[in-house]
Amino acid sequence: MSGMRVVNCPTCGKPVEWRPENSWRPFCSERCKKIDLGAWAAGDYSVPGNEPDPGELNPSSTPRE
Repeated sequence: MSGMRVVNCPTCGKPVEWRPENSWRPFCSERCKKIDLGAWAAGDYSVPGNEPDPGELNPSSTPRE
C-alpha cells in the first residue's frame, strides 16, 4: 500500500486522512465528533423495534417457590 487511506467524516462528509496523528478520526474535527456524540446520546441512532418481553430475556430467572 502506497497511499494514505482517506475516509469521509461521518458528520459532514469532508475527506479525512486515516492516520494515528489524527486524534478525531474518523471525524475531521472535535466539533464533528461532539455533534455525533450528541446525536448518539439523544437516541438518534436507535434501532426501531419492539421491547422484548421481560420473561423472554432470561427464562431461567423465574421466581422459585
